[in-house]
Amino acid sequence: MHDVIIIGAGPAGLSAALWCDELGLDTLVLEQRAETGGQLLWVYNRIANHLGVIEAENGRALRDLFAAQAEGSEFDLWTGVKIAGVDLGARRVRLQSGEELQAISIIVATGVRRRRLSVPGEAELAGRGVVESATRDRDLLAGHDVCVVGGGDAAVENALLLAEVCPTVTVVHRGQSLRARSEFVERLRGQHCITLFTESELMRIIGGAEVEAVEIRRRGAIKPFQMAVRGVVIRIGVEPDTELFREQVCTDERGYIKVTNEQETSVENVFAIGDVSNPLAPTISGAVGAGATAAKVIAARLNSGTH
Repeated sequence: MHDVIIIGAGPAGLSAALWCDELGLDTLVLEQRAETGGQLLWVYNRIANHLGVIEAENGRALRDLFAAQAEGSEFDLWTGVKIAGVDLGARRVRLQSGEELQAISIIVATGVRRRRLSVPGEAELAGRGVVESATRDRDLLAGHDVCVVGGGDAAVENALLLAEVCPTVTVVHRGQSLRARSEFVERLRGQHCITLFTESELMRIIGGAEVEAVEIRRRGAIKPFQMAVRGVVIRIGVEPDTELFREQVCTDERGYIKVTNEQETSVENVFAIGDVSNPLAPTISGAVGAGATAAKVIAARLNSGTH
């Protein structure tokens, strides 16, 4: 029996763990990946807006600062853990190994993951032309024609970065107009090497050893057409990692967990923190603050005997 089980070791989960440890709670953190950090590991640009950190080179560098702060704490951290099921009402977690864990309170900090197109070739050519980030992989794609899928800030920013080193950049977006900030859109329209296809869908990524072409369908067209490219960047937003919990707690229409001002879900003594419960303003600072809030609420209830 633990006082708290935290599921997820991104900024929110690590913050909650540090606060729980500070408040004297018996805490176990479960992380399915081999290392901590969550979405920070997929942030490749510099971070200069988290209070107390003048500048971190990228998300991993900031994660390293968080991990260093956690060293010496007494909470337990298990990485590479696969969860088979969770009974939130009973505050019980069952691992794929068969082990069952019990807690007085559970904190869900599973974050979000990047949405996928789920089209043929996407998974098969991952890392062989289908890449995650223009910031990380720009040198790999330099000198080649590329395709960027999406219409938000991330997609347009990736297209602009690639336009500096690629002969042509094709942006494919399902909507009638881009959702990105106006300054990004203006910069994009000023780039002669960027072609924008709105009301269009990427249907297939074609290739053998590496990406060779994409198949695009434009709304109203009789049939799709193919375009030769050597790289594809898919930036179509994120979705909450809540499959384990959706039938047990109240969520919004997109699957984000609804919480109170105390970060509590619709299930008593079960809390959700970070991006998994904050679709409107997902930030590192917000996640860290939510972790502190949940920990303090749990500690106050345990100390008052209201659990």
